Amino acid sequence: MKNEYTDHAWDERDPSPWLALYLDQSTPLPDEVKAAWLRDCSSSSRQFFLPLVRPMARVSMILIQLLKIFLPKRWSHSMLLHRLLALSMNRFVSPEANWLIMRHFHLGSQVLAFVAANAPVAVTATPLTPMVIDDVKDELFLRHDLNLFNFVIRLNKALRTENKELLPVPEPDFSMLRQPDLRLEDMPRGKLNLLDLQSAIEIYTPVYQLLLTDNDFWRASNSLQLDETVAIYCAKILASPEHLVLLNNKHPLVPMTTLYAAYRLVLHGLSSEMLHSLLMRMARGEIPVPARELAKMHKAAEAVAAEESLAP
Repeated sequence: MKNEYTDHAWDERDPSPWLALYLDQSTPLPDEVKAAWLRDCSSSSRQFFLPLVRPMARVSMILIQLLKIFLPKRWSHSMLLHRLLALSMNRFVSPEANWLIMRHFHLGSQVLAFVAANAPVAVTATPLTPMVIDDVKDELFLRHDLNLFNFVIRLNKALRTENKELLPVPEPDFSMLRQPDLRLEDMPRGKLNLLDLQSAIEIYTPVYQLLLTDNDFWRASNSLQLDETVAIYCAKILASPEHLVLLNNKHPLVPMTTLYAAYRLVLHGLSSEMLHSLLMRMARGEIPVPARELAKMHKAAEAVAAEESLAP
């Protein structure tokens, strides 16, 4: 698909902030992902609709929280929720936003598979790889949250049982990493598919809150705190703590109020894209694997020490 940023006219007296962000390479994103992200951010929907819908959505969440005092604790209509999400994504959400949402399930699955493959214990991951928007109907969002928490529990129970911890891996297994087989061109493009990513998430969040149990909704909100947790796992494997710098959903032990869940969910999606991009670049050899370089340094130091010990 045509990338308008590669041919963007540059007026030095009126430089485009979107062109600057696209050309900037401090954020590790593939060009096509960054272009879709910025196209969504610069849309009229985000500029004019988001400021209206965000305060209304947050007021709705407060009212729903009060309503839940009187509803049964097991009040849940997860299947209805996911059917509504799939319907709205097909009819109202922009192609860029839909593409980024669908990519997220693939990227999250691949990152967890990377941690599992390079952990010192046997741990299984449950990948989610939806190919069409209607796959959302299979309680996809709920399963995504459950998979994340279950993976963290499964991994750490195994580490504690075997008295082990995640350590740098000089030759990490990158075999599970690839770009998802999802094309932006295949996303719905009806006349009403105009809603940007952030506005869509702001609308979805109170609906999510209403149609799930309090427990399910709070777990979904608190799952965003695990961005740093998963990034730390990868940083330990790669011996690369500097790659935590672009994280925003932290600290894991200080869960935030659900009122800001929609905004944090957008940050969560962006963090996942950047982490996956970094791992892909390491897999292709475009940037060095710090753990590999560290192992080489240790090996060289050991060789020098061995020679010195043999010297008369």
